[in-house]
Amino acid sequence: MVTSPWKAVKEDGIASDQIIRRKQDGTLEYQRDDLTVEEPLEIRIGRKTVATTMRTPGHDEELAAGFLLSEGIVRASEKIDKFSRSPGTRNRENMITVTLAEGVKANLNSAQRFGTISSSCGLCGKESIAAIRQNFPPIESAKGVRIHLETLLSLPGLLRQNQGDFARTGGIHAAGVFALDGNARLVREDIGRHNAVDKVIGRAFLDHELPLASCILLVSGRASFEIMQKALSAGIPIVASVSAPSTLAMEFARECNQTLIGFLRPPSFNIYAHTERIIFD
Repeated sequence: MVTSPWKAVKEDGIASDQIIRRKQDGTLEYQRDDLTVEEPLEIRIGRKTVATTMRTPGHDEELAAGFLLSEGIVRASEKIDKFSRSPGTRNRENMITVTLAEGVKANLNSAQRFGTISSSCGLCGKESIAAIRQNFPPIESAKGVRIHLETLLSLPGLLRQNQGDFARTGGIHAAGVFALDGNARLVREDIGRHNAVDKVIGRAFLDHELPLASCILLVSGRASFEIMQKALSAGIPIVASVSAPSTLAMEFARECNQTLIGFLRPPSFNIYAHTERIIFD
């Protein structure tokens, strides 16, 4: 039995450790490998825990803000006074406390997803599209919100260029908010698809840039119902994914006037809802 002389080294959302790799010729060798970190984040409002999500550490304030927005718990960034970590608390780096502005009360009745959320949980207790529609109106139609075919096809490559952690680990999702001309406005990575989306919309939320009415959201994995919900909370009219959407995501997009594109793998893609926002000529 051979024991490893190295210990794991953690750097931001990546941990490096030694593994044993079997090569094509059958020989074994020690090799250092980068892995995506997965740790829980407990999101609190005051002393109340509202959710625990498995996430990749980094941009935790954005993740918390995006979660609170997309769940309809906090609808305006001015209602957030500060974020903090409890001093002296065990595992304080895996807890974040949101303190609301004086006199503000959280709309906890709007959230049904309390408890523990895995990194790929999807629906997580949401009962219906109608429940979401009570919090967020459909996207308004706007003639100027259209994307050229060539720009759309360029987005997966642009997203990969901004996926530094994926290049190192091969095991992390990304979400990118792009302008309609293809310029990357925000890109975040996380082991959970929905966490990556929370981080990008949370950053825009904290920067007072919502709604993102002239933007497209691209996600590196599936387009689930929850991804569409989060995009709607940020006012994003076009959502694209490199993989498949779910049936509920398609139904949600059609009802909420969102353009939904799946299997975006240039030069091909599928359109599941509201084709009118894509310029083909």
